[in-house]
Amino acid sequence: MTATDAPLLEVQALQIAFPTSGGGTMASVARAVDGVSFTVARGETVCLVGESGCGKSLTALSLLRLVPSPGRIESGSRIMFDGSDMLTLDDERLRAIRGQHMAMIFQEPMTALNPVLTVGSQIAEVLRVHTTLSRQETWTRTVDMLTHVGIADAAARAKQYPHELSGGMRQRVMIAMALIMSPKLVIADEPTTALDVTIQAQILELLRHLRERTGMALLLITHDLGVVAEMASRVIVMYAGRVVEEANVVDLFAAPRHPYTEGLLAAIPKLGQEEDRLQTIAGSVPPPDALPSGCTFRDRCPYAFDRCATEEPALLQVGSAHRARCHLVEEPARREAPRA
Repeated sequence: MTATDAPLLEVQALQIAFPTSGGGTMASVARAVDGVSFTVARGETVCLVGESGCGKSLTALSLLRLVPSPGRIESGSRIMFDGSDMLTLDDERLRAIRGQHMAMIFQEPMTALNPVLTVGSQIAEVLRVHTTLSRQETWTRTVDMLTHVGIADAAARAKQYPHELSGGMRQRVMIAMALIMSPKLVIADEPTTALDVTIQAQILELLRHLRERTGMALLLITHDLGVVAEMASRVIVMYAGRVVEEANVVDLFAAPRHPYTEGLLAAIPKLGQEEDRLQTIAGSVPPPDALPSGCTFRDRCPYAFDRCATEEPALLQVGSAHRARCHLVEEPARREAPRA
């Protein structure tokens, strides 16, 4: 395998643990992310999907070594980015990669942006950290970047503070900040959650256009399978800190193999169909310190049977590029049994 054939990002057996006992010790831990492995190719769009509490955002933060204290990435985890082992880099090399080669668009721009600095100065700071451009060159590139992300009258907007901009414009500022150094990988954590439907569509179209124009890879964190259908080439479904299904987007929507994925797809409203109530998945994601034995989804699964309570399913191959963590892969006839 040549350097260009190798994945841009390769995550292997990622575990993120938090203490469960008093005093912040690690004597007893809960694994909020447990054994997650996946890759992202150069120029690829991969969506990481699941409900709140499934470990998606923690997985994303770990890529930049930003897991909040007292959490920690456990030994045995491996995060390789463009040939660099992210978990062994010293602080100087890590700072060089953050923002310059791997960047993140956060979910809430009002909390991610500094309220007492103009948006232009915050974008320019990325250039000041990673380049030796003059003040004028820095400002010119900042305004140009704001123009590229669709902000009209960019020079004037750059001098404004976050609270003076709309939610959609603040998200565009976050995208400009992430892309100003032309990174190889952009991580977008629920980038459209707080926006209305029209602005959501504009932001997604902007991300798609910028990916096509720059060749960057995009790791998109979302709970919205409508977004996945629009954006992804490949989908990774997480539940209770584990990968439960992985497939290309066409296969996942056509033939989901994990009951959790089925439930997520069934919950999507369908045009032209009148329904009294939207379908939902009963129950909620269990906390990492109170996971059920066996399959972590069994308490919510309509197909659960005795084996599910005693044996944790493995992530099994169900196609050339399709895997699912479910006993039904080995016992498909049980799908025909009456549902609970």
